Amino acid sequence: MNLDTPINQAGPIFKKYSSRLEKLGIKKMEDFLYHIPFRYEDYSLVSKIADIQLGEIVTIKGEVTEVKNEYTRRWKNLQKAKVADETGEIDIIWFNQPFIPKIIKKGDMVSLAGKVDWFKNKAILQSPQYEVLFSENEPIHTARLVPIYNETRGISSKWLRRQISKIIKEQIQFMNEYIPDSIIEKRELMGLKRAIEQIHFPKSLAEAEKARARLAFDELFFLQLAALFRRSQWKNNFVGNPFSISKYKKNIEEFLEKLPFDLTNAQKKAIKEVFKDLSSKKPMNRLLEGDVGSGKTVVAGIAMFLAYLNGFQSAIMAPTEILALQHFKTIDSLLSPFKVRVGIVTGSKKENNKDCDILVGTHALLSKKISFKNLGLAVIDEQQRFGVEQRAVIRKKGKSPHLLTMTATPIPRTIALTLYGDLDLSFLDEMPRGRKVVKTWLVPKEKREDAYKWITKQIIDSCGQVFIICPFIEESETMTTVKAAVKEFERLKKEVFPNLKLELLHGKLKAKEKDTILNKFKNGQANILVATPVVEVGIDIPNATIMVIEAADRFGLSQLHQLRGRVGRSDKQSYCLLFTESQNPGTIQRLKSLESIFVGAELAELDLKLRGPGEIYGTAQHGAMQLKIASFSDFSLIEKTRKEAEEIFPKLKDYLKLFEKIKKQSTKQISPD
Repeated sequence: MNLDTPINQAGPIFKKYSSRLEKLGIKKMEDFLYHIPFRYEDYSLVSKIADIQLGEIVTIKGEVTEVKNEYTRRWKNLQKAKVADETGEIDIIWFNQPFIPKIIKKGDMVSLAGKVDWFKNKAILQSPQYEVLFSENEPIHTARLVPIYNETRGISSKWLRRQISKIIKEQIQFMNEYIPDSIIEKRELMGLKRAIEQIHFPKSLAEAEKARARLAFDELFFLQLAALFRRSQWKNNFVGNPFSISKYKKNIEEFLEKLPFDLTNAQKKAIKEVFKDLSSKKPMNRLLEGDVGSGKTVVAGIAMFLAYLNGFQSAIMAPTEILALQHFKTIDSLLSPFKVRVGIVTGSKKENNKDCDILVGTHALLSKKISFKNLGLAVIDEQQRFGVEQRAVIRKKGKSPHLLTMTATPIPRTIALTLYGDLDLSFLDEMPRGRKVVKTWLVPKEKREDAYKWITKQIIDSCGQVFIICPFIEESETMTTVKAAVKEFERLKKEVFPNLKLELLHGKLKAKEKDTILNKFKNGQANILVATPVVEVGIDIPNATIMVIEAADRFGLSQLHQLRGRVGRSDKQSYCLLFTESQNPGTIQRLKSLESIFVGAELAELDLKLRGPGEIYGTAQHGAMQLKIASFSDFSLIEKTRKEAEEIFPKLKDYLKLFEKIKKQSTKQISPD
């Protein structure tokens, strides 16, 4: 057995628990070593029995003088023991652990750790951690900083400690040190073997932190190197279809002149970057990041027009039918004057794609029935919503087509470069000219009724429409103060807006029901749409000018920003009203930042600092990369690891073990997937 041995092949015990261990991310023996404690119990105070004080958390060591199972009058099962050292004796009690007398026997030397309680005028230990002492073994459950791990049914921290301790003793010497000595010395990093030992069984909290710092460095460093490796594989292994630009310069100029708006400087820069890629012999592999409404679709449309001029087809894939239909309308309106044939394929709409120059669709594009004569460009919108296999399938429908992926998810640049280091990145950090910022207010509790009156007036005076977002579909027993969509819809309909038309939209509705409700709202048959965050992506209603978000404190800043982006889609002034029941000053400060910050990446960065990395993507995003040890909020470490990765990558083959590790890590992700 070694560190690469799969769990189900490592012996009967591990095989028995393999499915449970897999839930914890433990699939091979090495994964035990990287199952990092999330905290430590401090049992390092070792006391004599005579010296212990009420309320102290201590470890005592002594001889078992008595141990037995006992039943109370109500037939509750107790385990009682007495333990003595040279200074005195103490009673020990456990509950419902009848196996203890089989493990701890009279005459055994034991170590016990826990909080000192008082019972019948004397000190006792109730349900302490315990272990039988053997001369050659150092305690792992007591008398030290004791690691506490993420657990699952049948897999306790105590069980994990035993396995990890054994693996460290037997296998740690076989661990490879992948980081070059020069980097370890330069960055003052702890050695890997020592870091593994100290993260699990630290001599002090300071040592545990040093160990965590080393393992966090490794995690981000390998991530950066793997991205660089995938980029090089993409550049070296695929031959693309270079598009001519100079030949069609006049056509492009004519297209740009006929646009009903002026391009932003950010759009011009992104188009320049995209065109440079498209003219290369290497297929484009670029991510276009920009807020909702920043003009990503126009950039993609221009790229698809160039593909058309060069005799190639394009495909654009969106995660929902609503979003696909919106792309179809936008692209068709932009390109049909130039005789570009745009088709659509969704679950309910199918076109003869072979006659189309551009095909817009959902997952339906992946069907074997859908084929292309000459696919030269694939565009994937909201790329984080598609899996590896799906992105690979769309690419295989052409011969090394250029790939442009887009996302509206606000991600700080530093993190985007880490997550998508294998992609070339373009950022749209400007809104279209003439587009007004969405005025945002955090509404005090006492102003709620005034806000409702103002909303009613806005609807009547300007015929605007309103989104009201609730975090949940139905009321939760544990969160009775948080407004739920179904209940709030009934209240608003009866008590607040009795003379207006309201509709309700949430994720439990069938697709046809959702479409019917959305179409009503789009066509102006409803004034107010009460919804869950299902509207976060893919609903474009220019006439909607007010966004109301209930329980705004339940959302991350990035998600609030994306929800706010559902309004302000026209030249009309739009508004976002944030409601919260929270009185927490930190929460109020966080929400008020939306009143003055209107760039998604800035808000995402602020959210990272205030709330931690859990909100990078918003709760509606799926497939987001998770770090085990490092944090996306540690911008300094991200920068350091990227710098080291970029410096070492040109000579990576000189470090054979590191090269093989990165190669193995990237094997399944040799493309932008």
